[in-house]
Amino acid sequence: MVDSLQKPELEELRPGIKAPAKETILTPRFYTTDFEAMAKMDLSPNEDELRAILEEFRADYNRKHFVRTPEFDGSADDMDPETKKVFVEFLEQSCTSEFSGFLLYKELSRRIKNRNPLLAECFELMARDEARHAGFLNKSMSDFNLQLDLGFLTANKKYTYFKPAYIFYATYLSEKIGYWRYITIFRHLEQHPEYRIYPIFKFFENWCQDENRHGDFFDALMKAQPSTVRGFIAKLWCRFFLLAVFATMYIRDVQRKEFYEALGLDAREYDRLVIAKTNETSARVFPVVLDVDHPKFYDRLETCINNNNQLAAIEATGAPKPVKVLRKLPYYLSNGLQLLKLYLIKPLESEKFQPAVR
Repeated sequence: MVDSLQKPELEELRPGIKAPAKETILTPRFYTTDFEAMAKMDLSPNEDELRAILEEFRADYNRKHFVRTPEFDGSADDMDPETKKVFVEFLEQSCTSEFSGFLLYKELSRRIKNRNPLLAECFELMARDEARHAGFLNKSMSDFNLQLDLGFLTANKKYTYFKPAYIFYATYLSEKIGYWRYITIFRHLEQHPEYRIYPIFKFFENWCQDENRHGDFFDALMKAQPSTVRGFIAKLWCRFFLLAVFATMYIRDVQRKEFYEALGLDAREYDRLVIAKTNETSARVFPVVLDVDHPKFYDRLETCINNNNQLAAIEATGAPKPVKVLRKLPYYLSNGLQLLKLYLIKPLESEKFQPAVR
């Protein structure tokens, strides 16, 4: 983990255009993959389910959903400065994540269109959804007198290469955890409308259904590629990606807890619920899931958070860079050790998985 707890003031590339957040292990990434392997992919083991999902994509249930209402006008004016800051950070992170999905899905659709038309059309329609989400979020940022230059991000952000199986794991979890994040906030604000500080939250119920359908697509795609969810190696990778996604979200959200407090939520309680639900959902396709109720699971994540606090404090000093590196090293090593110990917690076999009552 990195020393990303510092909260610098919002920077601008130019007037009204927010500078992209500093890239860390906790920030959304842009991905590329092996397009040739994707084009050659045999879908026949689960083609019927994939075609049924394609029909849902074609129906485009949310084509009229992302339309701003007059309620947005002036909605940001009464927020206090600190809430505005953390809310813009939330919008930026969400917009970047959605735009990342758009770029990946659009490029996949373009590259494999003539060789795997079923897969290409699914990716094309998911790119449509992600573009709507990103555009809606970016327009919301304009209520705070800032927007992201998505063209600048496309050209300047680093791209991470993942082979197709890793894309499946990562995007499946991203979509499913996105569903649980959005629906949990939506249900909470239904019960506590006094915390609905901005109109975008009213859109979350339909919005999260897009995330859910995208996750179902990757579920079906992994079933069409049985090696991704069967065997010893698949179990190791499923554990790895579950831990990477859960740890990243938990550490990131706790360090941005002010955003959740503004919504009347406790960041830790919220994340524990989202993690439990995503873990339970993942058991429908992954051969193993994590034992998130293990007594050491969240203790070790809290140690990582404490380590990151120390890393941020060291970074804030005026010490020379080599001195900072030496002082940070024990905390980096501790974080690595905590994550290794979390990975080595015995996983739960999905066939026998019984979710805890919550």
